[in-house]
Amino acid sequence: MRLLQDFVRDQAQERPDAIAVVMGGQSLTYGELESSTNRLARLLKEFGCQRQDRIAFAIPKSPAAIVAILAILKADCVHIPLDTASPAPRVAKILRAGDPHMVLGASASANLLRELFAHEGLSPKLVVGWMDEVGPHSLELNTAFSMEDVAACSSEGLNYENQPDDPAHILFTSGSTGEPKGVVITHANVLHFIDWAVRYFGMNASDRVSGHPPLHFDLSTFDIFGAFASGAALYLVPAKLSLLPNMLADFIRESELTQWFSVPSALNYMAKFDVVKEGDFPSLKRLLWCGEVFPVPALRYWMERLPHVQFTNLYGPTETTIASSYYTVTASPDDSVQSIPIGTACEGESLTVLDESLQPVAEGEVGDLFIGGAGLSPGYWRNSAATQAAFITGPGGSRLYRTGDLAKVGSDGLVYFVGRADTQIKSRGYRIELGEIEGALAAIPELKQSAVVALATEGFETNLICCAYVSQEDIPFGPVDLRRRLSAVLPTYMLPSHWLKLALLPENANGKIDRPTLRKVFSEHISQQTLDGEQSKDETIHLPLASRATVT
Repeated sequence: MRLLQDFVRDQAQERPDAIAVVMGGQSLTYGELESSTNRLARLLKEFGCQRQDRIAFAIPKSPAAIVAILAILKADCVHIPLDTASPAPRVAKILRAGDPHMVLGASASANLLRELFAHEGLSPKLVVGWMDEVGPHSLELNTAFSMEDVAACSSEGLNYENQPDDPAHILFTSGSTGEPKGVVITHANVLHFIDWAVRYFGMNASDRVSGHPPLHFDLSTFDIFGAFASGAALYLVPAKLSLLPNMLADFIRESELTQWFSVPSALNYMAKFDVVKEGDFPSLKRLLWCGEVFPVPALRYWMERLPHVQFTNLYGPTETTIASSYYTVTASPDDSVQSIPIGTACEGESLTVLDESLQPVAEGEVGDLFIGGAGLSPGYWRNSAATQAAFITGPGGSRLYRTGDLAKVGSDGLVYFVGRADTQIKSRGYRIELGEIEGALAAIPELKQSAVVALATEGFETNLICCAYVSQEDIPFGPVDLRRRLSAVLPTYMLPSHWLKLALLPENANGKIDRPTLRKVFSEHISQQTLDGEQSKDETIHLPLASRATVT
């Protein structure tokens, strides 16, 4: 029987002095990580934590946060990562839904925790364990213990009661009702993917692995446990660097990373600011992305500059554990509108494209994408209705997850992502895939970023197509220019009718483009246009967005 925490124990026995985690001036060896997590796990048990109890943690990305994750698992419990940048009302919803036994906090999240307990009506029985030096904030909250208490505990290993099918963590995602949904992921779910990924990518103890995503985002699970499974060093990327593409490039160089894994927006951002040199990052072996479509112009930019690097597209929603399919791009695409497949299913997984009757579609036809296999979550935490709606019985009695994505199988046998089912719209009687418009925008070099959303209307159009974009500095590029460029590759009915020029596109806490926020901004702006009767649909609007939003 194997559990996720066993990776660190095994590495500590064989290579106690090897570096496990690095961030800034802080680092932990595998021996130190094993001792620290044993001490904290022992203290959690002393405070009554039992098998499958939930323990939330509000700790910014740091070695201390990694210690918290592992210690929670060693205490036979389930960790619930909290986004410390989220507003208190949303965090409170997650805490109420997750019903944790305890919250682990740090001084950096003290204000958030204070607001949660003071104004969000959390249970007075909920206590806080502090993962750094105790300050005055601890006196205002229900403090259970401090780091001094942790240090006083034994560092001897513990006996675990957990089983592979027990939950390892619950990741809360945005729900359509406004209430976050908790995706339950088991030890076995993660172990299956890690086993495959370490073999496929050839990860080993000489690797230096990036830790770019926030810890409440499932991509971070691969960074953490992929590194520990192979004995590699995990280099946590400070969140602030995502706003500074040149510093992000410096981080890769100076850390001598061998593997980079992130959402495409970070890579696209670096490409647009042209911060990657010819033959850059000589230590880098692998570049992986997941979570969104990687614009082909940006992919070509990276591949042409880094011929020594292997580029792999991973695909999979949170409900199927990190990723369910992969495609390694063997050569730079010939043109900027070429589709990059999501490829083939990872070992033990299945990708199936079905029609409305749950029957397989013909080659080249678009259908709904379903995923099956070892990565499937048991379901949503305490939400049987949502679980039954998303996880269905497919052909042959197999359990499948309905991704909400549209896909097709090409003549090469590979699966291609077409778009979200909820981004395929009808306008003026035509069926339109918004992703196709975004693909055409991505090929325009004068743009740094762009995104397309649709707003329902009772008018002739049925849906208004709206484009938000960020142009290159010092280039007077507006909607008239964009329409002209797009009209050369798209039919008239697919051209956006409303435009917004932004300093930066808003992003959610996972680093993806925040489309709900864009829809809200467009809706408010169009309503104001109607009231004022002054601005034309094609006028560029400058919103006061000085930095990327972290709205969830």
